[in-house]
Amino acid sequence: MRDMNDADLKLEHPQRPIRSFVLRQGRLTKGQARALETGLPQFGISYKPELIDLNAEFTRESSKKILEIGFGMGETTAKIAQTLQDYDFLAAEVHTPGVGALLKLIEELALTNIRIIQHDVVEVLRHMLADASLDGVHIFFPDPWHKTRHHKRRLIQAEFVKLLCSKLKTGAYLHVATDWQEYAEWVLEVLNAESQLQNTAENYAQKPSYRPLTKFENRGLKLGHGVWDMVFTRK
Repeated sequence: MRDMNDADLKLEHPQRPIRSFVLRQGRLTKGQARALETGLPQFGISYKPELIDLNAEFTRESSKKILEIGFGMGETTAKIAQTLQDYDFLAAEVHTPGVGALLKLIEELALTNIRIIQHDVVEVLRHMLADASLDGVHIFFPDPWHKTRHHKRRLIQAEFVKLLCSKLKTGAYLHVATDWQEYAEWVLEVLNAESQLQNTAENYAQKPSYRPLTKFENRGLKLGHGVWDMVFTRK
């Protein structure tokens, strides 16, 4: 997730802001710009520091609600939403070209089960989502900040995981995937340390069928690179 000021993105420790994005410039294509203009009013949810009713936003009470954190250019989120049509997906991303790209895919695939919040997910979690309101969370290929001295820039750290847990229903799942082995080790350590979570595997999980292989992941696997999936459930 990108392009936001982190002045207010703080949890319990003011000296350690948690960022859910990396500052990056991006150029909008004509198709993305058109999708933003026509699709955002229909599929976007404006950020407001007040709780929202997810059932009302999606008009379905019985469907499971999944939070997609940092969906990039939206290909994976769109494919999952297309596969799991009985689920509703709240997708948080701040990178404008990515939002436009996902809106374009929503139109092309005629998807109705995605809503987008173009805002930092830390504030979305803190101010917009009620406790025990989510059935699942996906964090796919988060920016790794693999150098130890950059640990404070890593999204997946103890304070953030505890915040996530408060929004998960009992039995809900948290799925993280990364193609950086050292970052996978960091994430596994942090998630294992959270007492409210239970690992569904001994260490790393097999890739769930709903998560599609991206073109970059396919290319990496052919070159011998790995991808690590971690799936935990809320106790």
